[in-house]
Amino acid sequence: MVETSIQFTDLHKSYGETAALKGIDLMARPGELVGMIGPDGAGKTTAMRIACGLLLPDKGTTEVFGYDSARETRKVKEHLGYMPQRFSLYPDLSVSENLRFFADLYRVSSSERRVREERLMQFSRLGDFRQRRAGRLSGGMKQKLALSCTLIHTPNVLILDEPTTGVDPVSRKEFWAILKELAEDGLALLISTPYMDEAELCDRVYLMHEGRVIASGKPEEVAALFPKKLLEVVGEKTAEARNALREVPGLDVHRFGDRLHVIYETKEQEQQVHDQLQHLEVQVTQAAPTIEDTFVALMQVEQEVVL
Repeated sequence: MVETSIQFTDLHKSYGETAALKGIDLMARPGELVGMIGPDGAGKTTAMRIACGLLLPDKGTTEVFGYDSARETRKVKEHLGYMPQRFSLYPDLSVSENLRFFADLYRVSSSERRVREERLMQFSRLGDFRQRRAGRLSGGMKQKLALSCTLIHTPNVLILDEPTTGVDPVSRKEFWAILKELAEDGLALLISTPYMDEAELCDRVYLMHEGRVIASGKPEEVAALFPKKLLEVVGEKTAEARNALREVPGLDVHRFGDRLHVIYETKEQEQQVHDQLQHLEVQVTQAAPTIEDTFVALMQVEQEVVL
């Protein structure tokens, strides 16, 4: 049996009349980078706070290395590192001083602290900035420092709540490279993100919508759950193309950067798309669905079921 680092089982949580979690099941193994993907209000933060012992579930359990987060919080904290959406760095302290503060907080011995600090400086690429005050770091560097502070007590499981929100694209790429290195070192990582492109970087993903897991698996497995067919429209006149496609009933048309994704079901609809766009300077091709395409389609199915 494969060892499980973190396990959610039938997890429920409500705030008054509002149900934040409606029975989610989720797991992460050592060396695995698992993504909780979904918009605000999907329940990601609530689930993570329950796993850390910061909230109690109404029903169900979360376990970290076999320890129940609700009943064995102290044991859980020995194995767990948690980086919330707003990690509280001290802006007037330097990079090194922030690391030392969190080392003291976690009661890391002075001899071990020096070893870990040096390793984290190299690992996070912050070695050249160790004397810079945290308040003067860029957004990406602040997130790397926050991650280093979370890792100072060498946890086995790392939970990160939307760690790249508001971070520039280059820093996001660097941050994910660091996360990959951590997984290769054997840590289990559970990461929430609203960015669908980051789902492709995970080993497994859980798509969440309104407190439920609506799909899970490897990124390519989830993308393959797309329930319809997809055309991609590329060219200089995609705005005109979008207007023209309003004449075809039953289509879903979404803008993806400089192109359109057209979701359809029948051969007749496909032919109508080509007919409507033949006079425009655009290319229409069959396309493989992305996780975002799948997520949007599955959300629509969920909403239709509720209605």
